[in-house]
Amino acid sequence: MSHSAALQKGSSLTLVLMVVAAGTGGTLQYGYNLAIMNAPTTFIQTFINETALERWDIQLEDYQVTLVWTITVSIFSLGGFAGALIAGPMTIRFGRKKCLLLNNVFLMTGALLAVTSRSAKSFEMIIISRVLVGINSGISMNVQPMYFGESAPKHLRGASSLSSAVFAAFGVMLGQVVGLREILGSEPCWQYLLASNAIPGLIQLLTLPWFPESPRYLLIDRGDKEACINALRRLRGCEVQSSELNEILEEQAETKGMRPRRPWELFSDRAVRWQLITVMVISSAMQLCGNDSIYFYASYVFKEAGIADEKIQYVTVGTGTCEFTACIMCNLLVERKGRRFMLMGGFILMTIWAVVFTIALSFEHYISWMPYLSMACIFTYILSFGMGPAGVTGVLPTEIFNQTARPAAYMIAGSMMWLNLFITGMAFPFLVASACCLRSTSACFCRRPRGSLCQPSQVNSTSSTSKARTKTVHRRLRLSISWVKCVVPRPCRRTLSPDTYRHTHCLPYFDLNWSKSRGVRRYRENVLFHITESN
Repeated sequence: MSHSAALQKGSSLTLVLMVVAAGTGGTLQYGYNLAIMNAPTTFIQTFINETALERWDIQLEDYQVTLVWTITVSIFSLGGFAGALIAGPMTIRFGRKKCLLLNNVFLMTGALLAVTSRSAKSFEMIIISRVLVGINSGISMNVQPMYFGESAPKHLRGASSLSSAVFAAFGVMLGQVVGLREILGSEPCWQYLLASNAIPGLIQLLTLPWFPESPRYLLIDRGDKEACINALRRLRGCEVQSSELNEILEEQAETKGMRPRRPWELFSDRAVRWQLITVMVISSAMQLCGNDSIYFYASYVFKEAGIADEKIQYVTVGTGTCEFTACIMCNLLVERKGRRFMLMGGFILMTIWAVVFTIALSFEHYISWMPYLSMACIFTYILSFGMGPAGVTGVLPTEIFNQTARPAAYMIAGSMMWLNLFITGMAFPFLVASACCLRSTSACFCRRPRGSLCQPSQVNSTSSTSKARTKTVHRRLRLSISWVKCVVPRPCRRTLSPDTYRHTHCLPYFDLNWSKSRGVRRYRENVLFHITESN
């Protein structure tokens, strides 16, 4: 009995070490490279502007800098899309383990470009670096769950595959921590922050070669039974169970003489049509739910809740920690509750919290504690995402497709995920800008009848609630203008004389005689809040 327990312990230890070695340079890169771009936003935008001024003697307007920055961030998704497309052929040709090792070529090249971009005074090198890092993440997101699912025993297959989501969530949290101003998130160190993703890749290069290839790949794709038995023996820490080997042999017999399927062949095969639709819909929903964009919006909500600017970065780390914790819980519960329960439960809870979040944002002007409810909704939304969609989505192609169709299924699922991430990443800043602009305008002007002005007698009533509300409106309008050129409704365009706005408590002063060549920065200076307290 003790001998059996020792074998089981050895088996679990070998598998755990393999998962850690592959995950450190695998899906961890996806979350890490998403998170590290938040901290140096201002510094890289300044670098883009200074580079253009020195190279072409052109002062870029703020919206032009924002556009270049948006492309720099979102092109990561296009790189991931390309990686998802080449992941299938690479796994067939080189195998699962060797594919993960070769994938680090893209990562190291991207890190080299990122760390030298500042000295070379080239923001284009940052963009190319993001493409290469995206390719690396796209390959990892497809190959790693496949490698884990084919290497683990049946009773641990779901947990090992779901660990890919755990590493991605841990990458988000790690990127947020490394991006703190006290570590690498400061102005002199932002290029080292962008290149720090090379460290996990180096760890994988040093550790993963010591572990075996996927047993199923060795037997079914390569036809090497002896290598398959040796790999199983190393991964299990004991002699190969006949039932497990027979299962792999049966799958080999079913696919004998069949070459690996191509993506377009799956679309025409009615036998896998519903499996394919399921994978495509769930992979798209995983990104269209906007969970990755929540990290962007969290800073704004935390500011609205009254948290000091210098402390927001620490609170934001809590969002990554929240998803990391939820993914671990999902890993522990999925075998007990099942994939369908975790997936549907996660999406239902996300829908509920999104509705509550919308209501809270709509009424935060009128109820003082609504911003805190918004902040709570962000954490519960991320928790629900980590408990279901984040964990279960990646394992589905492994379990519902056979060996010949699995690479093509992962190519399709990965392509849908990365394309929708690109769409969300490109559209989200403009959606936030429009929403902030509309809410700012309504907060500033819709509280009083059209055509009426605040009288000096009304200004004398300077309660604490009025002061807090005015400061909130001030912050919100300033944030919206930093994103877009706020278009104010014509009835609200009032230019007040100095004598009038000196005694005005809630009216903003709009200088509409601004030139487009001055850009948003000059416009922001002309949109003034004259919030003065009456003596």
